[in-house]
Amino acid sequence: MTRTRARDDARRRALAGDDSRAASNALLDGLREGRFGPAAWGRFAVDTTARSILEARKRPRAVVEATAVHLAMAALAHPRGRAWVLTSWLMTVTHLGMLEERRTLGAPNLLTIARANLPAASARLGGAVPVLALATDFVDGKLARGTGTVTRFGTQGDYLSDTALWTWFVVTHEPSTAWRAITFAAWAAPVAALAAVSFARGGVVDLPRSAWVRPAAVVEVIIGARAIGRIVSGRRDARLERGGAPT
Repeated sequence: MTRTRARDDARRRALAGDDSRAASNALLDGLREGRFGPAAWGRFAVDTTARSILEARKRPRAVVEATAVHLAMAALAHPRGRAWVLTSWLMTVTHLGMLEERRTLGAPNLLTIARANLPAASARLGGAVPVLALATDFVDGKLARGTGTVTRFGTQGDYLSDTALWTWFVVTHEPSTAWRAITFAAWAAPVAALAAVSFARGGVVDLPRSAWVRPAAVVEVIIGARAIGRIVSGRRDARLERGGAPT
């Protein structure tokens, strides 16, 4: 009984503390200890909500920033895409604890969030989506490293944003079955595998990242380049059909 109480006290301290990884581990450990039963999931939901509210209250400016960028993307979005924007906003404001000691999102994270919502605005942005996706992915990482503002929120958010965006993109725009499968293997499969392992172990497991070998980044560039190539080819063909000459 004493050991159980000590473990519960440690979990409560982790959930109330500033270390987001320790809090995540405490939440996952509670699920595993409860054998993923209904009671464990209920406690998980309550503790997660309480933690999210606590961290959001510490960062009112970050909440305002997140809301502003999502409102801007919602204004660009097709009405059917606004559910995507709302989901992104909820994901953002409930994970602000991953900013750790920072109290604002900052420009790099705002770019990441905007990129995550490009699918919702695809009806208006059209062929600009892959271009904007590649550009913002390049800029946000450089900006975060250059300004010393790298956070768990940015690192994890960047990967999840790319996963959502490129998975959506290949499903809706990529004609090659092979490249769709490669994209799933590079993005969605690792996210699903890491989530499953983290829940099973009762603690966060990070994706191994190398500064030299990044298959997902290579796939992203190839898929983006293929999309841009199709746009250029389509415009050239349209000019030829109208009787114009290629330039």
